[in-house]
Amino acid sequence: MTEYWVVRQGAGGINAAEMIEAGYVGVEFVGIYDIRAQLGAGPEAFRATMTSIYQEINPGMPRSTASLCMGNLHAACEAIAEGDIVLAPKPGRAYEYGRVSGGYEYLPGTDLPHRRRVDWQGSFSRDDMSPALASSTRSQMTVFQLAAHKVELAQLTNRADSSQPTVEALESEVEEQLAFQMEKQLEDFLVHNWRNTPLGREYDIYEVDGIGGQQFPTDTGPLDILSTSKDRTRLLVIELKRGRASDVVVGQTQRYMGFVQDVLLEQGQSVEGLIIAQEDDKKIRRALSIAQNIRFMRCRVEFHLES
Repeated sequence: MTEYWVVRQGAGGINAAEMIEAGYVGVEFVGIYDIRAQLGAGPEAFRATMTSIYQEINPGMPRSTASLCMGNLHAACEAIAEGDIVLAPKPGRAYEYGRVSGGYEYLPGTDLPHRRRVDWQGSFSRDDMSPALASSTRSQMTVFQLAAHKVELAQLTNRADSSQPTVEALESEVEEQLAFQMEKQLEDFLVHNWRNTPLGREYDIYEVDGIGGQQFPTDTGPLDILSTSKDRTRLLVIELKRGRASDVVVGQTQRYMGFVQDVLLEQGQSVEGLIIAQEDDKKIRRALSIAQNIRFMRCRVEFHLES
């Protein structure tokens, strides 16, 4: 199954045109360090080895930040499969897109020495994106997946082998856009009023190296809110859903918790999950009954006018 990824090539896409001309997508991170010996054992083993190496190259960098960076490096060099589609942001609002056609290559002496070959196919503008997709592409990660927007991206990239989206797929896409607008409003309200909520008394919104906990970037897309307990011993993954929460969100929350566990947790810390929606049902209650460390909260937003 084809996946869609964003790969940022230099600050503001400054290296994108050069890489597109050469037929590559590339990243830097560890510069002239050849990582071929570290590939092939999976992302966890890669991060375990390369995080310490990255900290040696960048003294003083927190381990959580180094682990995030090495997760990005592994995604670019190995997790992206041949046949996947990559989007390369360019200066301005344009995105070039192409199909990955080769494995990892190491080209020392270049600005972006860790590379994959790409058959670049065309471009589209950020203005062509739905609000939900545009929001997802604002992630501060260098490399990240856009798993939730495959129908829209298949249309934007005009892939020759993609069939015409079905009525059901298009209806699902419309539903997704409506859900995004409602969830975004709830997310902004919760963040802006954080100190006045029960969560704000126990947790602070997470931040590391200038990356805030709202829409915190992961390698499978941004999670809604990441917070940390006042004593810094627990990280809390918060997922927001409009109306009635589906049991699907349990798996989504678990994936984000797995990312936090693999990449961000330091010694003595643990990760928990929280799903917030207006209603639950039997499916999600049963899913949560066997899901460790995930709880559910209902939200109720009220509006009053008083003379």
